[in-house]
Amino acid sequence: MKNRIAFITGIAGQDGAYLAEFLRARNYIIHGLVRWDSYVDPMAGLERLDALGLVNDNIHLHTGDVTDAQNITALIKDIAPDEIYNLAAMSHVKPSFDMPASTLDINAKGSLYVLEAVRLLGLADTIRIYQASSSEMFGNAPAPQNENTPFAPCSPYGIAKLSAYWLARMYRDSYGMHVSNGILFNHESPLRGQDFVTAKIVRAAVDFEQGRIEPLMLGNLESLRDWGHAKDYVRGMWMMLQQQSADDYVLATGQAHSVREFVMLAFAHVGINIEWSGSGIDEIGMDSRSKKILIRIDPDLFRPNEVSHLLGDSSKAFTKIGWQPAIGFEALIADMINEQRKILHGRAGAEGSAWARMAG
Repeated sequence: MKNRIAFITGIAGQDGAYLAEFLRARNYIIHGLVRWDSYVDPMAGLERLDALGLVNDNIHLHTGDVTDAQNITALIKDIAPDEIYNLAAMSHVKPSFDMPASTLDINAKGSLYVLEAVRLLGLADTIRIYQASSSEMFGNAPAPQNENTPFAPCSPYGIAKLSAYWLARMYRDSYGMHVSNGILFNHESPLRGQDFVTAKIVRAAVDFEQGRIEPLMLGNLESLRDWGHAKDYVRGMWMMLQQQSADDYVLATGQAHSVREFVMLAFAHVGINIEWSGSGIDEIGMDSRSKKILIRIDPDLFRPNEVSHLLGDSSKAFTKIGWQPAIGFEALIADMINEQRKILHGRAGAEGSAWARMAG
């Protein structure tokens, strides 16, 4: 039997890199889309793939953009994939308020172009598609949230993702396409970009362990999120496309933790106990022994419309496809801390590598 072919948009991101690693272990032929204008130096955009040893001839990288319908159609025609994983997105919630039009173009229209390309090429019966949806579509809907929870997005990012979700369902219902929405709750890893709060916290904890001076600036400490490990979630993506019938699934751990909890566990992992003082934007987090201020609150890091509590119920995924997370919250933080230490000490690879420059 011939090796299956997968086309991953957004392959250079956290999920794309782990998914490529997962599929390579299953002998897939992998093609990935890298956005043409992301980096001046093309290799600078491949740090995550490089960190996993995937920048080689075994993965075929294509330069393009999901917002270019002709480009996407031509690539899908040439690649003729068995599976498409549409992970390309503007993935930052807070900046989506500053760039709502771009967010909608990439997250909604980009998804439309992938779906329409498959239809127009007459491949609706042969290609299976995974559409990356998000827990941000639930917004402030009461927790826990599952596939039957009414959506109430609170950001341009959430709205754009919800548009793509409904487009995927429409193409499935109207054209019989095998397209599944994965409604993924927050998932992190050592490959998480430094502009995400979890990666900021982990990097700061390791930096303070090594003598950092300036405090870490954070926004809402009370936001509750359902955090899992990206490795578990890419496995779920693949499992969805192995089902005979397409469907929509929530992937989540079923446990919510606050940003404050994440901070305290990350710092405890490097031997620092955080002591809190004050309230609101004047609250500070100190080293309980030295009384050195390590955490301050920056009002600019709050969202215009805060989402307070995201907690997923993935009972359907467990029952129908057998998915459940294997890596717990504390193990996730430990993995991120340990990898950040390796990067800091130059043990993640050759000193000065692209990944070390980005993460360190």
